[in-house]
Amino acid sequence: MGNGGNWSDILNETGSFPTRYDAIRHKYIEELEKTCNRNVICYYSGWQQNKKSSIDINDSDMEGFMSAMKGIDKNKGLTLLLHTPGGDPNAAESIVSYLRDVFNDDIEVVVPHMAMSAGTMISCASKCIWMGKHSSLGPVDPQISGLPAYNIVSEFAEAKEELQNDNTNYNYWSLLLSKYPPAFVKFAQDAVQLSDELIEKWLTEVMFKDENNSEKILKIVSSLNEHENTKVHARHLNAKTAIDIGLNVKMIEENQEFQNAVLSLHHSLMITLQQTPASKIIESSQNAYIVSDLD
Repeated sequence: MGNGGNWSDILNETGSFPTRYDAIRHKYIEELEKTCNRNVICYYSGWQQNKKSSIDINDSDMEGFMSAMKGIDKNKGLTLLLHTPGGDPNAAESIVSYLRDVFNDDIEVVVPHMAMSAGTMISCASKCIWMGKHSSLGPVDPQISGLPAYNIVSEFAEAKEELQNDNTNYNYWSLLLSKYPPAFVKFAQDAVQLSDELIEKWLTEVMFKDENNSEKILKIVSSLNEHENTKVHARHLNAKTAIDIGLNVKMIEENQEFQNAVLSLHHSLMITLQQTPASKIIESSQNAYIVSDLD
């Protein structure tokens, strides 16, 4: 993605003093804000660095977004940098509702690397998604207690079908399904349905609010929550695929100044996650909310 925002250059700037990480991130948030003339909020999780504390999208994140909102000019709109493995669709719904209300739907999402699962859902609540050639979205199959909801539903459906035709494997299925608590499959079914409904709602009301194209929106919903071709929850959907299914995607590489600013900020965030105990960063130019593995 070009020569700007080189990882080693940003690494050298951080030096060896932990307090400098905050200053470097702040510098590059301000640079990106000047480049795009919009508010910038970063939501970054350290799951790739094997961090443990609060790496997923959850209800506690609302505190971080509320903190990041203090002191910013809400009339400028929001550019949200996302790097997340996903998480709770209910928490994603709350975050999106809050951001839409604060910024009157003037939201753009930037995915410098990965925004998976519920991160992809949040991306669908934007006017456009900025991606690079190596950026990835993912299937929106929600996770229930760390398990893909669709897999849970499929397992129960397979057991039901097989036992209706032949109950000789009753003991096998009884043992296999006993790992789930009561009503777990209903919870998983509801989570899958909620994901579909939220994506359709946000695409209709935000990304494609000026279009009357329900067929296009349903194709996107189906593609993002389709499992025969995606196979696994963690499958990466690159920018070309996102464009092909109909999402409004803009390429970061099309604007060199914007690309350099995005990459510099991205690297400063990733270096912080790599070299400090921070496991999640929710940050604007005014405030930072940092979750640590030491907490």
